[in-house]
Amino acid sequence: MASARGLTAVGVPPFPSWILYIRIAILVLSLVLLGVAAWAVSLFSVGGSAAYGYTGASGMMVFVTIWSLVVYGGSLGFQFGAPHLFYRIVGLILYSLAVIFWLAGWAYAASQAALVLDWVGGYGGEVHDYGSALAVCAGLGAVAWVLSIIDLVFFILACVREATAPKLSQAELGQVQPTAPVASVTTNELPHEQPVYSQQPYATQ
Repeated sequence: MASARGLTAVGVPPFPSWILYIRIAILVLSLVLLGVAAWAVSLFSVGGSAAYGYTGASGMMVFVTIWSLVVYGGSLGFQFGAPHLFYRIVGLILYSLAVIFWLAGWAYAASQAALVLDWVGGYGGEVHDYGSALAVCAGLGAVAWVLSIIDLVFFILACVREATAPKLSQAELGQVQPTAPVASVTTNELPHEQPVYSQQPYATQ
């Protein structure tokens, strides 16, 4: 199928120009959320859970942001630095996983933020700060999730449209030079030949 060929080809598909800004926005959100999630992990570790390898929703968001930085940052690197090494099937898998991870990350953070903030009520303290950090992760993570969906959809569309676009022939591209017509030569058009007179030997006396 043409769509399958477009998704398994090598090379950067013809993206719309504004997709670049979508990916830059995802990278910026990932950097911001990495800092917020790391701060939430430091607050969560006060209870001792992080010492046993459990960091909750904040640890999940740290993983998601790092994954997003590697995937979208590496994608831009290949797009501008080595487009001939851009394997679209690999990009499709990584972008799809990014969408799934963002969904899991912000949903988990939202549920934990609601639970923590409801438990502490109007009281402050580190527990409240932890819940607020998770709420920020949930809100900005949902925005990054929507942006990652847009990027994935237009990535697939770009690959499919390129594969199904009609190929122009060389003649349509003006690459075939017209050749001069060869006129047929008939016997009537041949130049008139001068008659050849045979030379007779001179008569001897």
